Amino acid sequence: MAAPTAVVEKSERGAGELGALYWREVDRFMRGAVATTVSADGSVRLRLRPGGLLLLAFGPPERTVAEAGVRCSYPIEGGLLARAPGGTISFSQEAGPPVALASAITGFFPRLAAAPGRPGWTGALYEQVQRRLHQAVSKRYFRALLSGGRA
Repeated sequence: MAAPTAVVEKSERGAGELGALYWREVDRFMRGAVATTVSADGSVRLRLRPGGLLLLAFGPPERTVAEAGVRCSYPIEGGLLARAPGGTISFSQEAGPPVALASAITGFFPRLAAAPGRPGWTGALYEQVQRRLHQAVSKRYFRALLSGGRA
């Protein structure tokens, strides 16, 4: 997504704000159905309420500051919605103009997606639910970034 100006400062703190705002938007979007817990080291746990089942676990964030911009990435450690640990979710702001804001998931193996060698239709639950939830949260996240975290 393009932004007219930077939404966070080019620093480790700014990179951390990119991640923190995303998890806040997950909480807001899920309206109590999923609990987001951030530990002292920055690792994140998403748990289904009321049972507390661990949906996804993310390790401590890696904050990157470079001439091109800032990034906050969380390694995916597992959980019920992950077929196996691996991959990352990352949030970035690249210098402009225009400034480019991005949210990306790479190297993730969702449990609800079609397994390797299986027909594509077996991953319909991922396409219809999990992937769409991530896209909806991302839209809220970008609106919040553009409004200074107040969306």
